[in-house]
Amino acid sequence: MRSASGSTASVSLPGDPPGGRRAVVVWGIGVAVYFVAVIFRTSLGVAGLDAADRFHVGASALSTFSILQLLVYAGMQIPVGLLVDRLGTKKVLGLGAVLFTAGQIGFAFSPSYGTALLSRALLGCGDAMTFISVLRLGSRWFPARRGPLVAQLAGLVGMAGNLVSTLVLARLLHSVGWTAAFAGSALAGAVVFVLLLLFLKDHPEGHEPAPLPHQGAAYVRRQIAAAWREPGTRLGMWVHFTTQFPAMVFLLLWGMPFLVQAQGLSRGTAGDLLTLVVLSNMAVGLVYGQIVARHHTARLPLALGTVTATAGMWAATLAWPGQRAPMWLLVVLCVVLGACGPASMIGFDFARPANPAERQGTASGITNMGGFIASMTTLFAIGVLLDATGDDYRAAFCAVFVLQALGISQILRLRRRAARRERERLVASRVETVHVPA
Repeated sequence: MRSASGSTASVSLPGDPPGGRRAVVVWGIGVAVYFVAVIFRTSLGVAGLDAADRFHVGASALSTFSILQLLVYAGMQIPVGLLVDRLGTKKVLGLGAVLFTAGQIGFAFSPSYGTALLSRALLGCGDAMTFISVLRLGSRWFPARRGPLVAQLAGLVGMAGNLVSTLVLARLLHSVGWTAAFAGSALAGAVVFVLLLLFLKDHPEGHEPAPLPHQGAAYVRRQIAAAWREPGTRLGMWVHFTTQFPAMVFLLLWGMPFLVQAQGLSRGTAGDLLTLVVLSNMAVGLVYGQIVARHHTARLPLALGTVTATAGMWAATLAWPGQRAPMWLLVVLCVVLGACGPASMIGFDFARPANPAERQGTASGITNMGGFIASMTTLFAIGVLLDATGDDYRAAFCAVFVLQALGISQILRLRRRAARRERERLVASRVETVHVPA
């Protein structure tokens, strides 16, 4: 429970799950599924140049791989949130594991650009079912006061999946080839699916959620409308929108081409810089999680500070005199980009207290759409601008500033309403706590 000063109290809320060792084990299995999904999602980031050669496509067509994948991902967020609220974590995570593994296998054996696109869409569909499920699993197994840290740890494990892509899959591509690398990595999907079936449970005993009413079109509309009416849900979505996409675009597709083609680095050095983004993300995630858990009022300053630092470093890199930025500046850029993922997790810390337990999946789905819509838009804009300007990366990456400006304007517009509504809900929860029988 939060105190008036914004700090976190040391007791659990009434009805909170107990946490403990078993919670860590069960949650860890869910996070392992998400870990594998991120490996598959980001595998194209280290294979972009190989994919262009394999399928004989240019920048716009190459960006379509990631755009389609993210389009499916973003479009699935609200349906997945509703499914998680209705069916529980285990069923949705299991279906997600089947789909993203099938997509990875299909991508490995795709003989043409069209079939490869369909495989990435299938992968995106399965990937979309993982993160919201893991957030729901954490809220069902850990006390509410642990929510910010648990969410940041989930994001950290996801970035570890990105690290596997940059360190392991990149080397497999150049040692065993396209088909063996992608098909071999799909085995990880089968492993986590078996673990999920054997050991994962939706909630601890004695903490079963209340049954939901019969699901129909009216119920779906009510869930979405109620979550959207909360200013905290909308603020969370715009925080996620504004903070996540610069690093996502860099890691998912355009980082490697930018560093190799525009900055003249070798693939090995470029891969090391992508790895630095991931390592920075993991370190910053631990720090942000602790800060937000202890100082609730730090959420917005952390998010806006990250956006400002990211914009400043991109401006310095793109405006550097001459054709190429110095290595020290690229290193600092990658370190700062590492803060984007942890900052995007703060969006869920606005949506979570704004919605009751039975609406958490839906609210998380709306929030999670933000960053992926921004990433999809920027991926497309960069690809089009590269083709239109003859591979002028300076002009193409200016698209980042447009999306950041839009997101900041919405955050500033919603911040007071969300804060006022959150205070009202906190007061109401305290009144209810006082009347809970001992």
